[in-house]
Amino acid sequence: MKALIFAAGLGERMRPLTDTTPKPLLEVAGKPLIAWHLERLAAAGVTEVVVNTSWLANQFPKALGDGSDRGLSIRYSHEGEVPLETGGGMWHALGALGNDPFIAVNGDVWADYDFAGLPARPRGDAHLVLVDNPAHNPDGDFGLCESGILRNGGDDRLTFSGIGVYRASLFDDWRRIIGDAPGADARPPRFRLAPLLRAAIAEGQVTGEHHRGRWTDVGTPGRLAELDEALAGSRRTAPADTT
Repeated sequence: MKALIFAAGLGERMRPLTDTTPKPLLEVAGKPLIAWHLERLAAAGVTEVVVNTSWLANQFPKALGDGSDRGLSIRYSHEGEVPLETGGGMWHALGALGNDPFIAVNGDVWADYDFAGLPARPRGDAHLVLVDNPAHNPDGDFGLCESGILRNGGDDRLTFSGIGVYRASLFDDWRRIIGDAPGADARPPRFRLAPLLRAAIAEGQVTGEHHRGRWTDVGTPGRLAELDEALAGSRRTAPADTT
């Protein structure tokens, strides 16, 4: 299975840290956020990863190389100076991702989720990992039925973690769904993924699961510092290896 890591964002809420460093390359507990994903993807058996880039794009190959030191093959999907948003970025990378289902993960989140638990072939167009609602998203994003099917409404919505498995079929009708939204007519097109997911959910074509472990949307310098302190503390209190 291949994977896509979203790493093209401008990181505007993280300034001034992202003035000189792309957000996925900011470090927590001694290594870049994106490195945590790469290690977990490799551990789950992923061998090919596509990293989409835009802001400070030249720093990624310098920091990550071709992935061979982690048992991976990394390709870079450069979007130009203006990021293509999540939908446009995924659409732009489909040629490198191939025809089989693929994992996609936001480069600016951290989670202890085991990627090996994701379905290799989701029942519909996508399978999303949901988490408990954080303080900055108290109303959640999607509901999760007992059957595993997602719904758009309800009072018990959970938050999308930024981790999921997708089929290229999610984009079959993207032009109609996106309509005349700003960026849709650009070359390549620039649009968000959320409208496509909501349309597929309305058709019963998206499944999901509830991850109850640790997860952080590293959207501000404060959250980055809190995560760094938490992970560093976990390492200090971990039992010593006496083998």
